[in-house]
Amino acid sequence: MSDTTTLRIDGEVENAIDISYDELAAFAADVQVPDVSRFQANRKGDGVTLESLLKRVRPQESATYLTLHATLDDFAASIPLEAVRGEGILVYRVDGEPMTENKGGPFRFLIRNPAACHTDELDDCANVKFLDRIELTAGRGRDTRPETDAEHAAIHEHDN
Repeated sequence: MSDTTTLRIDGEVENAIDISYDELAAFAADVQVPDVSRFQANRKGDGVTLESLLKRVRPQESATYLTLHATLDDFAASIPLEAVRGEGILVYRVDGEPMTENKGGPFRFLIRNPAACHTDELDDCANVKFLDRIELTAGRGRDTRPETDAEHAAIHEHDN
């Protein structure tokens, strides 16, 4: 099955792109990441490495942050590019099908091994669901992650 939904990757890049499910599924086997539950037991699906996406867009030297946008719930997380470069996965399918909204789609960003949630910039809250845009920025971009323990608890209560 194919899907016409695309992910926009832009900002401080040489080649901004809109990439589809079919294009992601066609990435080489060595950059595909099957069964993300081996990294985080509560997550399902298959993805591609962040590094494989970065090779397509070619970040400019000025790009120091990756800002993840989820328009559906107006959520954004901005994380240091170098820290996440080798850890990031873009999950695009679940059970062999395009990721649906009820499973966190159209896309989900997953960090293989995040720090304990809300302790630093690579926390569990940087695993963004409903992802529709990745923006590379010079310096920290928009970030709506919770800042207090109460805000953090509320966002996870809403997720469950």
